[in-house]
Amino acid sequence: MGRRLATAVHVQHPTSREWIVLEPGDEPDDDLAAEITNPDAWEDDEPSPGLEESEPDEPKKDEPKPFGFTAPPEPEPEPTAPAPRRRRKAADADE
Repeated sequence: MGRRLATAVHVQHPTSREWIVLEPGDEPDDDLAAEITNPDAWEDDEPSPGLEESEPDEPKKDEPKPFGFTAPPEPEPEPTAPAPRRRRKAADADE
């Protein structure tokens, strides 16, 4: 039984040179698997024993907070159109 993919990958077939899209959960043949060089594309073979799954948003006690963005980005405000410019009256222009 081959390894299973964790993510979708685009790979070029080694003999026909055509591009193939492999979906998560697929188990490609050995010749296609050799073309997939990213180790993050594969599922873990066996989960490590004793590791508990925790919520990613809740760090454990005494664990430093992860570096980077931790909250979803706030939506940007919609741009507003500038006020229309008004022509000055001839009397105002002379002043």
